[in-house]
Amino acid sequence: MALRAGLIGMGKMGRNHARVMSNTEGVDFIGVADPMGDPTGSIDKQLVFRSVEELILEKIDIAVVACPTVEHEVVALKLCEAGIHCLVEKPLALDFSSAERIMQSFEKTGLTGAVGHIERFNPAIRAMRQRIRNGDLGDLFQIATRRIGPFPNRIQDVGVVKDLATHDLDLTAWVGGSLFKQVSAHTAHKAGREHEDLVAITGQLHNGVITNHLVNWLSPMKERLVVATGEQGCFIADTLLADLTFFRNSDAPPPWEGISQFRGVAEGDMIRFAIAKPEPLRTEFEGFRDAVADGSGEIVTMREGLAAVSAAEAVLASANSGASVLIGEE
Repeated sequence: MALRAGLIGMGKMGRNHARVMSNTEGVDFIGVADPMGDPTGSIDKQLVFRSVEELILEKIDIAVVACPTVEHEVVALKLCEAGIHCLVEKPLALDFSSAERIMQSFEKTGLTGAVGHIERFNPAIRAMRQRIRNGDLGDLFQIATRRIGPFPNRIQDVGVVKDLATHDLDLTAWVGGSLFKQVSAHTAHKAGREHEDLVAITGQLHNGVITNHLVNWLSPMKERLVVATGEQGCFIADTLLADLTFFRNSDAPPPWEGISQFRGVAEGDMIRFAIAKPEPLRTEFEGFRDAVADGSGEIVTMREGLAAVSAAEAVLASANSGASVLIGEE
C-alpha cells in the first residue's frame, strides 16, 4: 500500500519537495500546507491546505517539513503527536534545545525522524566517502570546504551559519567518520541584515582530522567544493556538478639522495571519476520512504541533525567570544 504523504511549506525548497513527492513510486502525494497557499500555482488547488491541522486530518502517513526554521519545532511536534513520520529540512530546529525536544519526541514514540541534510546524498560526496572508507587516501589529514554565493532571498530567520554552514559541518563529520571536537570561528555582518552573512571556521574532529570551512552569502559566483586530503593525495568534490576528482601523490623517487629528507608530495595522476548522478533530493526522499516502509532506507537521523545544530551553535559561540569552543565527547 502506498504511503500517504504531505508537505508543510511551499517556498523554494518546498516546491522541489512537491515535485519529487508527487512522482515517487510507493507514495501518494496528498497535498501541501502553507498559510500563504501556493503563489506559483504549480499545485492543484484541491491539494493546498491552509494549516498543518487540515493536512493531518487527511490521514497522512509521512510528511516533509520545509517551512521556515523558526517553525520547525511547533510543526514537527504536531506531526509527531499525530503519529506521522517526518523528514524535517535542515537545520533540524532554530536552536539546540528545540532540536533536542524534536529528537526526543520522535525517539520516544518510535516514529521515523529524518533531517534533510541533502549533501549526504550528493553523488560526489557519497563516492568520496566510500573511497576514503576503502582506504584510497590512506590516512585522512584534512577536510576543507567552500560554500559561497549570492544571498538567497528565501532565508529570513537564520544566518549563514545555520542555513549553509550546517551542510558542511554535517557532511564533514560524515565523510571524516567522527563528530566535531572543537571549532574556532569568525563571522561578519556586511549586508545590513540581522544575521551573519560570512563565516570562516577551523575545527578538529575527535579522530584528529583538521577541518576548515569558508561560507558566505556575499559572492557574485556560486561555488560548492569539498577537498579531502590524505597521505595518498586528495579528493575534490564539486557538489554543484556532482563531479569527483582524485589528485594522486606521485610515486616517483626523489631526484637525488641528498634532499630525500626534505621530500614532500609531488603531482601524480589526476582522475575524474565517471559516477552515476541521480538527483540528491530524490535519493534522500526515497531513503526516507523506505525507512518508513520496511526499515531499509538510509536517512540522516534526528540525533545526527542535533549534532549539526550543536556544532553550528559552537561556531556562533566561538565567533561571539573570540575563543575556541570544545563541543564535547562522542
